[in-house]
Amino acid sequence: MSPGRHLWNCRRSRRRSLSRSTRAELQFPVSRVDRLLREGQFANRLSSATPVFLTGILEYLIANILDLAGKEACTNHRVRISPEHVQTALVNNENLRCLFQPGAFSQPAASPPAPEN
Repeated sequence: MSPGRHLWNCRRSRRRSLSRSTRAELQFPVSRVDRLLREGQFANRLSSATPVFLTGILEYLIANILDLAGKEACTNHRVRISPEHVQTALVNNENLRCLFQPGAFSQPAASPPAPEN
C-alpha cells in the first residue's frame, strides 16, 4: 500500500450528521421537546418517534394560529402581529377556542380508595 493512498482516506469528507428536526423537515427543535418530555417524567419509557410526533403537532398548531393572527392583523391594517391579534384569532376560531379554554385538558382521575381489611 502506498503512503499517498492512506492520506487520501483520511482526507475523505465525512457526512454531516443531520438533526432530528432536519430529518423530519420541522422548524421546531425535536431534541428540546425530547429533553422536556424526559425531564417532566410523563412516562417511564418514550418511543423515539414520540418527540418527533409531538413537535409536528406543536408546529402545525402554531402555524395555524399565526396564520389566523396574520389575517387578523391585515384586516386591522397592521404589518406586525400583536398579542391582541393572536387573542382575537383564538377567540374567533371555534376549534382553537375549545382547545384553549380553561378546563379543556383532562385531569388524572382520583385513584379508588384502598380496601381496608
